[in-house]
Amino acid sequence: MKKIISKAATLLEALPYIQRFRSQIFVVKYGGSFMDSPDPEERHRVARDVVFLEAVGINPVVVHGGGKAITRALEEAGVKSEFVHGYRVTAAASAKIVDRVLSREINPEIVKAIEDFGGKARGFAGPEIFRCRKYSARSAKGEDVDLGFVGEVCDVNVEPLRECIRRSVTPVISPTALGDDGKIYNCNADIAAAKTAIALKARRLVFMSDVPGLLRHPKKDSSLLTHLAVSEVPKWRKAGVIGEGMIPKVDSAIAAIESGVEKVQFVDGRIPHSVLLEIFTDAGVGTEVVL
Repeated sequence: MKKIISKAATLLEALPYIQRFRSQIFVVKYGGSFMDSPDPEERHRVARDVVFLEAVGINPVVVHGGGKAITRALEEAGVKSEFVHGYRVTAAASAKIVDRVLSREINPEIVKAIEDFGGKARGFAGPEIFRCRKYSARSAKGEDVDLGFVGEVCDVNVEPLRECIRRSVTPVISPTALGDDGKIYNCNADIAAAKTAIALKARRLVFMSDVPGLLRHPKKDSSLLTHLAVSEVPKWRKAGVIGEGMIPKVDSAIAAIESGVEKVQFVDGRIPHSVLLEIFTDAGVGTEVVL
């Protein structure tokens, strides 16, 4: 009986959040090593969380990654992956492989998983939704580094997404984009998700990855920063807490918050139902970024 009552208490804890967020748009950046798991249950448990959001009247929008699958596909094509500041150097031929893996392999699998759990979803190849400019990294000496067909999302075609939302269908978008030259570019999924949240005037933006959130000490989960104000970012960047892998996430979070997104959350995709725990419980499980 106590176990049953505790379940009711959990539902009651979630109730005010469900009431507050009903009809709101939540953008979820779906990524992390769990996406590569051989166990379908583990690989697709986030899809069940997305269906839960649908069921309580929240409008989820998913932007997904797929880095490890891309690396494998490139290796099969004889291409060794090279990264500069966390960005994958992408030749023209590699960009086509990236788009194939993301848009025609991973994207339909996520859509099917959502539908298998009773949700509604529609997949979009990134170039249907995103336009980009060519991205140039800077070396330690301040010189431009040509990364090839790597783009930075600069425009989001929101009407197809809004049509999905009007029909209570979850859009699932791959992070590739069309450049001004008509060619396909590989884009950072965190930035694509943030641009989507900004364009849709989303209430929340959730980044999933393979770490519990922002850690004061990289190898100590107990050093989790549960709350991060935008004003504190320079301090933690200077201290090295916001390192290379977190820089695009944090920069994207700041851009989203300064554009009106109420809160950005970093959660660990390896924790079952981390999205729901962060959104619908008082304590949460990750790092929240606020103005």
